[in-house]
Amino acid sequence: MLTVKDIEVNYGVINAIKGVSFEVEQGEIIALIGANGAGKTTILHTITGLIAPKSGQILFEGVDLTKTPAHKIVAMGMAHVPEGRRIFQQLTVYENLKLGAFIVKDKKVIEENLAYVYDHFPRLKERKNQVAGTLSGGEQQMLAMGRALMSNPKILLMDEPSMGLSPLLVSEIFQIIKEVSADGTTVLLVEQNAKKALAIANRAYVLETGRIVLSGNAGELMHDEKIKKAYLGE
Repeated sequence: MLTVKDIEVNYGVINAIKGVSFEVEQGEIIALIGANGAGKTTILHTITGLIAPKSGQILFEGVDLTKTPAHKIVAMGMAHVPEGRRIFQQLTVYENLKLGAFIVKDKKVIEENLAYVYDHFPRLKERKNQVAGTLSGGEQQMLAMGRALMSNPKILLMDEPSMGLSPLLVSEIFQIIKEVSADGTTVLLVEQNAKKALAIANRAYVLETGRIVLSGNAGELMHDEKIKKAYLGE
């Protein structure tokens, strides 16, 4: 479904991403793990058209995205849940969700998508008229995910969904990611909580200073001694 081929990304003179390649098959949950500053967010921003790569290729269902503007990438079936949530603080929960469906023209489909989001996030339904900026951190994360799902994406790119959340809420968010995946949405997950990410992923890639240094079955990587020492605190 998604093929990243040898992408290089520069920030000024800094070579942030150094020839990264990986694939995401339809229906998979793929985890991209690594320390802070490894380049995980940069890769997501490059895939979704927010940053232009210096070289390399990104193919989504066979279409080259490298020169495609971000809003057209959303219309192709890709949604991005950014790091730090980036919800519209002054708008209500409902208004945030409606904005997530800005590319959907059919009102019936918007209502169906809204029902789907409320089904997975009942708390958002309870707080639909509440100003989003007054929600708790966990509720804001749910809203960011719900807003992304409103565009009916084929693939969901998630950037650090567990950041700043209590262990209980982290478990809840990861359970919802599993449910969304089971419903047929492919997931590319960037996450510092390697243990949680590997527990739900099919496969994983380990990123260090802009390079993929390890990849494989998520269950096997969880038992890899290097991974355990570096990322799982074991």
